[in-house]
Amino acid sequence: MMRTNDFRARKHPAYWAFLVHRVSGLALAAFLPVHFWAMGQAIYGEAALDEFIRFTDRALFKFGEWGLVVLLALHMMGGVRLLLIEFRPWSGLRKNWIAGALGFGAAAGMAFALALIG
Repeated sequence: MMRTNDFRARKHPAYWAFLVHRVSGLALAAFLPVHFWAMGQAIYGEAALDEFIRFTDRALFKFGEWGLVVLLALHMMGGVRLLLIEFRPWSGLRKNWIAGALGFGAAAGMAFALALIG
């Protein structure tokens, strides 16, 4: 007999931590081809790269950079959380690790936003 999906599990913070880690990883993977293309502008010479850098000096790109930093921080802390769960003795502090990971990601995003403003 096949078991049906239990939606109660989706209310648990560990599910949301898993989802944030998975979605941030997919978003970062989707960004990589764009990043490689942008860095590839250097192949066409200094003028092409300078033109691209001037083009990206806009508010929309600054917001995108902020989002990228937040994604990186969330994904990194989600990975650290998983490593701690896997390799440390379990003490029942799962919600604290989740809160710490999200807090670190938010703090990194705020620090980067402040650096963009200042």
